[in-house]
Amino acid sequence: MNLRLSLLLIFAAFLPSAQAAVDLAALWDFSRPELSEQRFRQALEKATGDDALVLQTQIARTFGLRKDFAAAQRQLAAIEAAVKAAGPEARVRWALESGRSWASATHAPDSLTPEAKQKARWHYTQALDIAREARLDALAIDAVHMFAFVDTAPQQQLEWAQQALAISLASSQPAAQRWEASIRNNLGLALHRLGRFPEALTQFELMLALREKGGNAGSVRVAKWMVAWTLRALRRGPEALQIQLQIEREAEAAGAPDPYVFEELALLYREQGDTAKAAHYERLHAQHSKR
Repeated sequence: MNLRLSLLLIFAAFLPSAQAAVDLAALWDFSRPELSEQRFRQALEKATGDDALVLQTQIARTFGLRKDFAAAQRQLAAIEAAVKAAGPEARVRWALESGRSWASATHAPDSLTPEAKQKARWHYTQALDIAREARLDALAIDAVHMFAFVDTAPQQQLEWAQQALAISLASSQPAAQRWEASIRNNLGLALHRLGRFPEALTQFELMLALREKGGNAGSVRVAKWMVAWTLRALRRGPEALQIQLQIEREAEAAGAPDPYVFEELALLYREQGDTAKAAHYERLHAQHSKR
């Protein structure tokens, strides 16, 4: 699985879950966790009660995104006693971040030992149980989708994604409904890894439709890439080529050339026997991958 595909599993975890009185989504910049930490600490100066605990769980999360898992665990240990007497959201978020400190998308594969996975599973299970009982649907989905970093076989990841989708579709809570596009992405990835390409394509097309409604151009381009990537797997190269060329134009217009698009274009042109264009995109891929 290339970097883009592994990162797509990370993005799902970045959806804000609207429960706390403090607006966590306004404070998060997941591309700059150090800035997010500063914002959380500033908000913490005026926060009290459960809001203060929730903010501290998010500070722990910023450490995890920077791969400083020991710091994340120290931050969480410092509030563990207080969390036990807190409301359900603080307890769910504490359990979620504790799990993420042991197994997440930012962990190196060799760090995901059986012991680490066992600890992560225990915390994610606690988070899911509390969230379900308290009807915190978005946080329940967050917990379910994190099991995919513990159970990494494609069939297991498919089953967890199916559970997450069932919660999202059954929920009347907007924060839970907003998870649908990311969940369908995860379904598509699992199906693709299982070689079930027609079913994967269906999920990616549904994701694309949802992304287009959302209006984020970058997310739309990624969704189109997933569709085209799967079309290539289905040996529908001409269709895949047209989509990747469209993404290339859109990314160029946005000032965001995409090495993964160049990689796919090189593969598609090589499949067509156009070695000159394949070599051109291979050079672009190498050039932009170094940045």
